[in-house]
Amino acid sequence: MKKLVLFFILSAMVISFACKKDEPSERFKYLTTPIWESDSLLANGVDASGEGQSLANFKGDAKFNTDGSGYFGSYTGKWRFVQSETEIVITTNELPGPISTKIVELTQTSLKITTTSPVNQDAIRMTFKAK
Repeated sequence: MKKLVLFFILSAMVISFACKKDEPSERFKYLTTPIWESDSLLANGVDASGEGQSLANFKGDAKFNTDGSGYFGSYTGKWRFVQSETEIVITTNELPGPISTKIVELTQTSLKITTTSPVNQDAIRMTFKAK
């Protein structure tokens, strides 16, 4: 009888642990909770967000949805974490290839990323603040 009771207790514990969903990471929550407002968009240290500039289409809000979709300025597409959540890869049909960005800072109120332009190798830095 003791073995049967012990079996039921262990079975209940295994089932309860197996049914728990994986909690999203803190970085995932930080990225997907707010709408991000562009704060600065620089190419080689110079503002590149004005009309006709290389980053003008990224100017505006960005939203990283929990399902991996989102919008990034005037672009819509998909995003995903890579490299243990230290980089974000953004893909959209509106650009010729994916954009791989390195996360410099990610908090509840600040997002700072860097990348290199595939066209002219400009060093790009984008900063956002939570709305």
